[in-house]
Amino acid sequence: MARAWDWLADTGTVRIGVTTSRRDQTTSTVIVSGEQALLIDPAWDPDELAEIAGDLAAAGVGVTAGFATHGHHDHLLWPPGLGSVPRWASAPVARHATTHRTALVQALGPDWPAELAELVGVLTAVDGSRLPWPGATVEMITHDAHAPGHTALWLPEQRVLVAGDMLSDVELPLLEQSSVADYLDGLAALEPVVRRASVLVPGHGRPAIGAAAAVARWVADERYLEALVAGADPRDPRQSRPGMPEAHRHNISRVQA
Repeated sequence: MARAWDWLADTGTVRIGVTTSRRDQTTSTVIVSGEQALLIDPAWDPDELAEIAGDLAAAGVGVTAGFATHGHHDHLLWPPGLGSVPRWASAPVARHATTHRTALVQALGPDWPAELAELVGVLTAVDGSRLPWPGATVEMITHDAHAPGHTALWLPEQRVLVAGDMLSDVELPLLEQSSVADYLDGLAALEPVVRRASVLVPGHGRPAIGAAAAVARWVADERYLEALVAGADPRDPRQSRPGMPEAHRHNISRVQA
């Protein structure tokens, strides 16, 4: 069955499409700009990766580059049907993917196909604050919230923010490889563009459409972290989502440590 795609922005020359995996509501985003197409964090299961490649080919979209927002295994995948194109990431993410590649593949499980394992985390580091591609302007906002070198992509002309594993409606802020201070610094780096965004795509969950919805996501993450530091109950509705009670307890342990 072909993936369902939501085309959230279409200016005539630039289109942004999002499809959502059955697993963890993981999003895959494509930016189509003229003859160029950038695929961000394609995920998750092997059949879904194949469908992503097939759908884009059927739509006449030729993917010319990829991007990984951060170095967790579910964001380092690639469909073999898209061929060999540049796949970019921030320098810390590219280093992490190279150094820990064996562990990242193992995290995908023993049944992960060999042809897909070969493509996990094959990345080229990007220096600077802008993607080196000839399509629409895509700015990189790199920080250490959630994971070192985590990078959001901002399209200033289209006012679209692809946020990676932050600003989700189904996941709490996940400290994992970051401190609360790191996470708050990441939120501060994102705040100016969040307040300008008309579309915000999280790594997991539903996109936020409209400035008010985007800002509400940012405020929810900040309030959660402030309550965590204060030792108070954040009373965040995301705490009841699958997997989030465990994540909340882990966040508390990180703060206490």
